[in-house]
Amino acid sequence: MSCEAIADLALAETTITLAESVQAGLFTPPGATRPLQVPAFCRVTATTDPAIAFEVWLPSEGWNGKFHTAGNGGMAGVISYAAMAGALERGYATASTDTGHVQPGAGSFDASWALDRPDLIEDFGHRSLHIIAVNGKAITEALYGAAPDYAYYVGCSKGGQQGMMEAQRYPEDFDGLVVGDPAHAWTEFYAGAHLWYSLATLDDPESYIPPDKASILGNAVTAACDGLDGVEDGVIDDPRNCAFDPVALTCLVDQDRDTCLTPKQVQAVKDIWSGPRNAAGEVLYPGLVPGGEAGPGGWSRWVTGLEPFTALHWLAADGFMKNMVFDDPEWDFRTWNYDRDLPVALAKTGSAIDATDPDLQPMRDRGAKLLVYHGWSDADISPLGTIAYYEQVMALLSEGKDEATALAETQEFFRLFMVPGMGHCRGGPGPDRFDALTALERWVEEEAAPEQMIASKLEDGEVVRTRPLCPYPQVAKWNGIGSTDDAANFSCVAPG
Repeated sequence: MSCEAIADLALAETTITLAESVQAGLFTPPGATRPLQVPAFCRVTATTDPAIAFEVWLPSEGWNGKFHTAGNGGMAGVISYAAMAGALERGYATASTDTGHVQPGAGSFDASWALDRPDLIEDFGHRSLHIIAVNGKAITEALYGAAPDYAYYVGCSKGGQQGMMEAQRYPEDFDGLVVGDPAHAWTEFYAGAHLWYSLATLDDPESYIPPDKASILGNAVTAACDGLDGVEDGVIDDPRNCAFDPVALTCLVDQDRDTCLTPKQVQAVKDIWSGPRNAAGEVLYPGLVPGGEAGPGGWSRWVTGLEPFTALHWLAADGFMKNMVFDDPEWDFRTWNYDRDLPVALAKTGSAIDATDPDLQPMRDRGAKLLVYHGWSDADISPLGTIAYYEQVMALLSEGKDEATALAETQEFFRLFMVPGMGHCRGGPGPDRFDALTALERWVEEEAAPEQMIASKLEDGEVVRTRPLCPYPQVAKWNGIGSTDDAANFSCVAPG
């Protein structure tokens, strides 16, 4: 079938609105301000009822025989064009969706589209990605006359939630999934983490932590815990080993208040690190870990903002509660009660958007692979939540087996890579660039499970450090000789 003839392809509940050939060169996607460099491709745009817009891009030459789907971020609402362009360069047929609504801009946390629209919440939570996986593969087969040999998914943050949902609810869609920093326990994450941080820092004006004090905290944490792994490189390899107490930063009687933390700010830090608790003191969602406070991608972006009520955590929690949980644009976050309201939120949105089922056996049984990574310095989504999920999956497979056997069986299809010093999906003081998709391809197509991935740290476009990322629970240990900026001088070993 020619590219233009794809417009006549019949797909269930779907209208193809455009099928056109695009020449190699610069292409500016809808709503974008910068053009993308692309090879020649067939561009297909479509909408599935009620409002799931998606695009499929198919290389005019050199198709690698595979299908790729790119996930979203934040509240979605925009098609991930840059990720599609990257996949197209690799020879993939690739697809992405806005998940059924339009956001005012990339990275926006406006959730007004969800008010009194449970159908759109379902599409946002799980249905849209499944729809484009099915339709995207059908369009690919129509153009090339052959179904893709393999289908892969790649996404981080909201995209991580989408990937986990696919692995759990639609295990037939993909042969391999790269999932980063996943917001998989979405309701608990938004009601627990997002809202908890807002209550800790905004409920009392004296608890607010401005950006300069977030940097003071982050620098103190690094100074105290950087060397615990035997290498002083500005990176805390495993923050769980860091016992820094923010009380050490409490202002002295005559100290300049801009250089220290007030007692209420110290308590806010403790609350953020401990995570939300109910009246009985039980932790409802894991807190952030020490090490992700400083820098532009740290607390000043996610947790506290440049000034009160500007942090992304606050914006996300406020919009989610008003429009998805309570259907009340006037809802006030200060009225929230964890014992009373969290069960209400879970009942309202849990089935639509929470990807917390540890039973991955259907995915495993069809031979699919799941590669998950999470930055230890993520100031948005706690890395402890991802570790907890991994251990839940392992526990499900461990009945009647010892821990080593359960781990080995889990790693046959599911591997977790913790990334020291990496922030939310990218950035932070540690090496944050690595090719997880190639590692996944080798695992799926050649049965070569990733024993490590090499991550790089770039400054001014130059690689200044490399480090191996190891399958959890292994960690990268310096061999004691050679540069600590060279991954060749590290080995993946058991912790301790």
